[in-house]
Amino acid sequence: MTRIRALLFTAPLIVLATVVYGSINLLVSLFDPTGRKQLTIARAWARALLAIGGVRLHVQGLDKIDAHGSYVFVANHLSYMDTPVVLSAIPVQFRFLAKKGLFRIPFLGHHLKRAGHVPVSRDNPREALRAMSEAGQIVRQRRISLLVFPEGGRSPYGQLRPFKEGAALIAIKAGVPLVPVALVGTREILPMGSMEVRPGRVEVRIGDPIPTEGLTPAERSRLTTQLYDRVRDLLEARTYTHSQ
Repeated sequence: MTRIRALLFTAPLIVLATVVYGSINLLVSLFDPTGRKQLTIARAWARALLAIGGVRLHVQGLDKIDAHGSYVFVANHLSYMDTPVVLSAIPVQFRFLAKKGLFRIPFLGHHLKRAGHVPVSRDNPREALRAMSEAGQIVRQRRISLLVFPEGGRSPYGQLRPFKEGAALIAIKAGVPLVPVALVGTREILPMGSMEVRPGRVEVRIGDPIPTEGLTPAERSRLTTQLYDRVRDLLEARTYTHSQ
């Protein structure tokens, strides 16, 4: 019955919501050079998707961050549902660090660029390093936040994979704290390779910010290890304090 419901109702409604909110967002982008209004619309889209899919969102640790602050958020990556989940859960002006190939896709790429998201190459290490430095400057100058999935892609088996050092480098360049974030349950909501959104509970666990002020790029490896340990510890926790 759940599968029939997903095929007949959930999937078409998700597609419809994406088209409607995406069209509105593209129109608004013509008059919103800061990307702030676009983020507001993206959050409305994300919450609509969770409601349509029957996803119950629980958030822990919101008291550890300032809604007007500037951070580099770092989260594990399990599912395509991770994006709407973090958009719904974290009330901060943040942009995504996204692979460069997405910016070449018609319509999507144009929207990503106008919204202020940051492209990064996975195939060219030198170009990627330059993009990280530029991302740090963007975060520092615009006083926004950035969200990074440091595993370099979704984890196919749900296990936390090694982190790349880009997030730590960006935070050091920007002089802003790193915030570990653990996403729990998104893989069960939308498994890799599936297009069926399943009802269920998702937890977003926000950890204590890690200061980077005064650190140098040479310390990014140590910082990345510390960040990995924090996200792993959050994933192993079993409590939540706030729900939406």
